[in-house]
Amino acid sequence: MAASRPRRPLGATNRRLLAEALPALAFASLAVKLLPFRHVAAWASRGGRSRTRAADAAFLRKARWSVEAWARRVPWRTVCFQKGLALHAMLRSRGIPSRLHYGVRSDAEEGLKAHVWVTVDGEAVIGGEEAPGFACVAVFPPQPGAASSRLPG
Repeated sequence: MAASRPRRPLGATNRRLLAEALPALAFASLAVKLLPFRHVAAWASRGGRSRTRAADAAFLRKARWSVEAWARRVPWRTVCFQKGLALHAMLRSRGIPSRLHYGVRSDAEEGLKAHVWVTVDGEAVIGGEEAPGFACVAVFPPQPGAASSRLPG
């Protein structure tokens, strides 16, 4: 029998992020399940706090960790869309200017597939591993100077 490593106590930042991530993930999951896409997209496009805060790489890792930790433990299915919405909301509420990307690809065996990822300053925070295989069709909020990110519906 292998000895397990003792767990280190969670710091205050991790505890706060975990406390925030669960309701954010639950709200995102309900929104994806119950609302038309255009309402979810409008919510994802809303501005966060008016001030913008520099994104600290350590904080972004911890925020991602908190969402991923709950996503593995909740009794409902969570995929990139729910996780991306939850993290996007958490970052924007702090004035961190994140962008939610919605991409698609056509798969011969599985048909049309979609993927969501979140970026801050052009760097993927969550969902970035799979993102290169998808064509980005919308960004929320829309990037200044880019084509409209509004989808029909």
